[in-house]
Amino acid sequence: MEEPAADTVPSAETVELELPARPEVVSVARLVVGAVAAVEPLFDEERGADLRLAVSEACTNAIQAQLADHPGADPTAPIVLRCSVGDGRIRLAVQDHGGGFDPEGLQAHPEVTDPARLEHEGGLGIPLIRLLADELEFQPTPGGTTVVMTFGPRVAVDRSVV
Repeated sequence: MEEPAADTVPSAETVELELPARPEVVSVARLVVGAVAAVEPLFDEERGADLRLAVSEACTNAIQAQLADHPGADPTAPIVLRCSVGDGRIRLAVQDHGGGFDPEGLQAHPEVTDPARLEHEGGLGIPLIRLLADELEFQPTPGGTTVVMTFGPRVAVDRSVV
């Protein structure tokens, strides 16, 4: 296994899994992340759902990248999921061996309310992760990319003032 990026190094409060690059393992990643969020007292069920959805999208993208037929992709390598808890935050890192990814090269799609959007399949994963995570980084790694998502607890909104 490759060495993790410096800021995703496992600690005593890190869970790390190597998962085969197969679509059916996305549910395993969701379960693990959900369990990590459930034991963190600052995270409510709704915030746990945000983490599960974000890790689903990141793992799905990682698996698709590894199974794609482009230079550098290794469909036999595992994807690596790291969940770190500390300072009231949960950090999720999904590392793939998909040959690399440039987030600046993402194709823009029409707005979801535009009927032309129906002609585009996919493409909502990264915008959705951006919406859910407090921080999002794309770190190049040898032969792939590590997507690092950081989540704090949901800030309560006083609805009586709204």
